Amino acid sequence: MKKSSLTPPAVVLSLLAAAVFAVSVAAQAPSAAGASPQQGEAHGPRNFPPPTNLKVLPKDLTGAQVREIMMGWAGDLGVRCDTCHAADANNVGPNGRPRMDFASDAKDEKQMARIMYTMLETDKKDYVAKVAAIDKMDEPAAPLTCGTCHRGHLDPEKFTPAPEHPQGAMPNMQH
Repeated sequence: MKKSSLTPPAVVLSLLAAAVFAVSVAAQAPSAAGASPQQGEAHGPRNFPPPTNLKVLPKDLTGAQVREIMMGWAGDLGVRCDTCHAADANNVGPNGRPRMDFASDAKDEKQMARIMYTMLETDKKDYVAKVAAIDKMDEPAAPLTCGTCHRGHLDPEKFTPAPEHPQGAMPNMQH
C-alpha cells in the first residue's frame, strides 16, 4: 500500500475532528457582552453566595472556596450535600425540590463534620507536622485528609490486618 493512499482519509478525519472541536467550543462560548441568557441556554460560571454560620472553617473564605472544600469532603466520604445540610421546604428550586439551607445546624451530621474537621486539623498540627519534622525519608508523607480513614465511605470500614500479620502478633523480625 502506498503512503499517498492513506493521506486522503487522514485529512478527512482531521477536518472532521477539527469541525467537531469548533462546534463544541462555539457551543460553550459565553454569550455576547450584556446579553442575558435565554431559557434553556447554558449559564456562565455559577456565583456562590458568601458563606454564613462558619464555626470551624476560616470566616474569610469565599462561597466558591467553601464549596470546593465541601466537594472534597463529600468525595472523601462518598456522600452528597444533603448528608450534612438540611433542606429548606420554604425555598423550592426550579426543579421543584427544596434547596439546601447550608447555614442550618439542624442535622447532627453537620455537627459531626465540624468535630471531625477540628480533629483532623489538630492531628495535622500536633502530630503529622511533628513527625514530618523528624522524618528522614526523601519523600513527604501523604497528606492527611478525611479520605485517609473514610476512603469514600461515610463510616470508616473496619481495619483487617493482613493474614501474615494477625492483630496483636509481632512480625517475625530477623536481627
